[in-house]
Amino acid sequence: MDEDKGTCNHIDYADEQGLEDGYDAKTAEPAQDPHDPKNWPLLTKITTYMTICCFTFLANVNSSNFTVAIKAIVAEFHVSSTDAGHLVSLNVFFFGLGNLAWVPLMRVFGKRPVYLAALLGLSMMNVWSAKATGYSELLGARIMSGLAAAAADATVPAVVGDMVRPEGRGHWLMIFHLALTSGLFVGPLINAYIVQDAGWRWMCWFLAIASGVVWVVGIFTIRETTYLPSRHKASQDKSHNSVWSVLSLKQGYNPDASFLRTVKAILSAAAYPQLLWCAFTIGVSVGWNIVVQLTASRTFTSAPYTWPAGDIGLLSLAGFIGSLLAFYVGGRLIDQISTRYTQRRGGDRQPEYRLPALVVPGVVGPGGILIFGLCIAHQTHWMGVAVGYAMQAFGVAAISNVAVTYALDCYQRVSCVLFLPLPPNHRTSAFRPMLL
Repeated sequence: MDEDKGTCNHIDYADEQGLEDGYDAKTAEPAQDPHDPKNWPLLTKITTYMTICCFTFLANVNSSNFTVAIKAIVAEFHVSSTDAGHLVSLNVFFFGLGNLAWVPLMRVFGKRPVYLAALLGLSMMNVWSAKATGYSELLGARIMSGLAAAAADATVPAVVGDMVRPEGRGHWLMIFHLALTSGLFVGPLINAYIVQDAGWRWMCWFLAIASGVVWVVGIFTIRETTYLPSRHKASQDKSHNSVWSVLSLKQGYNPDASFLRTVKAILSAAAYPQLLWCAFTIGVSVGWNIVVQLTASRTFTSAPYTWPAGDIGLLSLAGFIGSLLAFYVGGRLIDQISTRYTQRRGGDRQPEYRLPALVVPGVVGPGGILIFGLCIAHQTHWMGVAVGYAMQAFGVAAISNVAVTYALDCYQRVSCVLFLPLPPNHRTSAFRPMLL
């Protein structure tokens, strides 16, 4: 899209001149600089991105794992099911708010050190959860694990913006959303059998071990995607691409960036109409997804169903199937639609060319919620519930990706800052189940 027609210059967050380390968004085109992440070899992009998406998967497993352990928590700590549900709701709430710290830190220190620190934190907080001796201690550990997991959420679209040109972003972002929804739907399946066969503490140990493994892998695979043109122009060091340089935690450090200015930019971004629409759209879809998950857990562990925890996890496979079916509709298809509109209208790519892709998931998703609710209310066969679950998951995966890709096209130069208002909106929707 033409940067003069876009909205990416509405926010000034780098310095008094409104430039990001010498980058003028109005006139600059992606340089053929090999240090620019857009010009990296495909393998480098894939290893960086897939490691971050593994973090996203684990972060969302972390946010949903106690949905299948409500009964076990009630029995061990003698609390109500509502209190047990707070282990999910408060974790997810702080999952959203955590980016108020992570995003400004990324603006100053770069993405690589933040991802590595957050992964290590997620592992340590799950060790604490596994060793908790009381409900209050466990709740505190769950809140802290939500804060650590937050780095894998709002920041990822910015990584896509760093590495991928507009015509391919929908597909790449759908991989992120597939990792996210896989955590929400496959996570309960994994955790359900762990709870059933080994107890709820071992699902925390599983996350601690898995996060630790991804952290070790990430040391070698997560590259710094923050691109500072003036620094690369000034540096002619031939060892820039040496192993030690790649592993450095200083590649993304920007002395011109400011933590407080970034926080101010975040607050300003919350008033942007495109982001308000995006936040509302994702908030509604993700909020209802959490309602569906907790409702399914409470309903099918009680009479007349009385399912064991493992069977509750199997029900979440319906959601995973729905998100898989959305992979093309919410990803590659929106790139194809945008490209076709661009070609028809003179080659000027506009963000709104992606929005027609909302029609199908906008009908299927709400329809699935309706089917799910009616089947639960009338205590029908579980198959009807599973169909509604899958339809709802299809909607949340496709709708979220279309909305985020649209927002990234609108504000690509400041994406890491601008996506932060989204997670607090859709993550705080987690408080809806507390009212059930």
